[in-house]
Amino acid sequence: MADSNNLEETLKPFYHRASEAEERLARLEISIASKTDSRIEELERTVAELQSKLKDVTAELKAEKEKAHKQVEERTSENAKLKYQIKHLVRNLEEALSKLASK
Repeated sequence: MADSNNLEETLKPFYHRASEAEERLARLEISIASKTDSRIEELERTVAELQSKLKDVTAELKAEKEKAHKQVEERTSENAKLKYQIKHLVRNLEEALSKLASK
C-alpha cells in the first residue's frame, strides 16, 4: 500500500502537467478554429467579390463583342456599296474615254 501511495505521489506532477497540456491544447484548437473560420470567411468574401467582378467583365466583354460585330457588319455593307459605286464610276469613265477616243 505504501508503494501505491508513493507511486501516486510520484505520478501526481505528471498528471498535473498532462492536464495542463490538455487544457492548453484545447485553447489552441479553439483559437486555430476561430482563426480558420475567419480566414475561410475572408476567402469566401474574396471569391464572391472576384466572381462579381468576373461577371461584370464578362458582360462588358459581351457588349464590346456585339458592338464590334455591328461595326463589322456596317463596314461590310458600306464596303459593298462603295464597290458598287466604283464599278459604275469605272464603267462610266471607260465609256466617256471610249467616246472621246472615237471623236
